[in-house]
Amino acid sequence: MTDETSTPDPAAVPKPRPAVKFLVCVDGSAHSRVAVRYACRRARARGGRVTLLTVIEPAENQHWMSVGNLMAEELREQAEQVLQEIAAEVNAFAGLMPELLVRVGPIGDEILRQMREDKDIGMIVLAARPPSEGPGKLVRWLASQLAGELLVPMTIVPGNLSEDDLLRLT
Repeated sequence: MTDETSTPDPAAVPKPRPAVKFLVCVDGSAHSRVAVRYACRRARARGGRVTLLTVIEPAENQHWMSVGNLMAEELREQAEQVLQEIAAEVNAFAGLMPELLVRVGPIGDEILRQMREDKDIGMIVLAARPPSEGPGKLVRWLASQLAGELLVPMTIVPGNLSEDDLLRLT
């Protein structure tokens, strides 16, 4: 007689996938908000999380240190305000509380640093400006410089996608 209540073979039981983070680079623009909504839909479907990253690029020539420090402080405050606004939208839209990050430095370098520091990041999500505005500096730079250095997939979301488009794609 066989035991009908035997435990299944552990190798046969699928292991749960770890919660992946979707790193979204935001600047407060309408097209970056489309990328945020895309990442939110993907995160909800996958049981993942959303991390919002804003990068402040330092001014090139700061002859006046006190003026440069004041400008940097104002830029950080603006970045934090944008992140708080988008975080509220994420929470209202997807019921998620995103991680909020501000980094200072060249934008591509800071994205790479964040990706290397946080091993839970499973995808980088960027927005592409509408064609009428021409390609953005970040997308151009990433496409030409980062391809060999990325450790995770990068998704470039067209900034002119409608909500119906997002539903269809996610």
